[in-house]
Amino acid sequence: MQTIQDHPLRYQLSNELHARPFPTISALSTVIYLAVKQPEEAVNRDRALDLAHLIDLLDRHGAPHPQPDATHYTAQIGRHWLKWEQHTEFVSYTLHCEGVADRPFDPADFEVLPQDWLAAMPGQRVTSAMIRILPRGNLKQMKADAKSWFVPESTVMSQVLDDSITIGGDFRIDAAGHMRFAMFVSDSTGPQRIGRVVQRICEIETYRAMSMLGFARARRLSSKITNLDGHLSRMMTQMTGDEVDPDQLLTQLLNISAELESMAAQSAFRFSATGAYEALVNQRIGLLREERCAGYQTLAEFMLRRYEPAMRTVKSTETRLTVLADRARRAGELLRTRVDVQRSAQNQALLESMDRRADLALRLQHTVEGLSVVAISYYAVSLAAYALYPLAQLMDLSKGMLTALITLPVVALVWLSVRRLKKTLHNS
Repeated sequence: MQTIQDHPLRYQLSNELHARPFPTISALSTVIYLAVKQPEEAVNRDRALDLAHLIDLLDRHGAPHPQPDATHYTAQIGRHWLKWEQHTEFVSYTLHCEGVADRPFDPADFEVLPQDWLAAMPGQRVTSAMIRILPRGNLKQMKADAKSWFVPESTVMSQVLDDSITIGGDFRIDAAGHMRFAMFVSDSTGPQRIGRVVQRICEIETYRAMSMLGFARARRLSSKITNLDGHLSRMMTQMTGDEVDPDQLLTQLLNISAELESMAAQSAFRFSATGAYEALVNQRIGLLREERCAGYQTLAEFMLRRYEPAMRTVKSTETRLTVLADRARRAGELLRTRVDVQRSAQNQALLESMDRRADLALRLQHTVEGLSVVAISYYAVSLAAYALYPLAQLMDLSKGMLTALITLPVVALVWLSVRRLKKTLHNS
């Protein structure tokens, strides 16, 4: 039987589909979640620091180490199961254990992550959350719990995955610095489905937080874009008049274009990432297949009212920046054309002046040429007269008569010689 040669990446790429399994969580559990991001250049960070920090936590519990190039890892530390994932811009830690504290959302549950270890994190917290998972009781009890745990004005509650789980939250940071979410699970819901919902809640919160970084960037750029827009409009008005030097306007326009291009380049990745994170948030919400519960707003409705306007602001800012850069570029091209036309007119006038000067020089040359023939002829006649004096005595001619006789031939000969020399120089 002939052996089929596999592509060297076949197994690696196939295993990637199964590399990040959902956690398996029981119906009475506590979940804590933490996402960490470096404040600057998170994409180009030293990822070995992320792995080293994870290993430090594992060593405190005597847990085995991940592979040197691992981007995800699952292990048990004490009574908790840890799921660690390394993403493009951030690192996430998800820990869950069976049972819930008597005090709902007790900050002590987060103490599984030591304070000194948290202080040494290679990055800053993007978000952290606590999820309380309980068996589903009656609707009255769930409403009472939601009222006591969450801020009523922001409370979200919906039934997901064919009414198998009821989720609730308010997307507010509590006094301990964490988001709060609750899950009320029906008796027929298995631990794998619970794990999938937990994972999606964590992803929704993380991607929401990451996308809001683009909103913060958009707000910082808004005033700069407005100022540059006004400045550009005034300059375009000045372009229609002759009060301002076009070269000076062109320099200012080039400076504005350079500033806009710099702003666009610095914001391109963040705005692009914001769009990707927004798509993931909406996708994860769609996968939950929400249904309204007890008159509360759903996740989708909450995001539509509170989150979607921020994302529209990001898109609007990105569009404004692109449009303004295009306007500055077109204005620069128009002004450059105007400057080129003016310079062409100046060059034309200069060429006409040079033509006039060349014509005068030619006329002067012809004049000098005639004078040169006369001057050369004068000296030639004098020399010829001296040479022919002996013949004049033999022929009984006076000096004046001899000079008169040779003047015209000498002048003609000099004139022909000058013309031949001029023609030779012209053809060479």
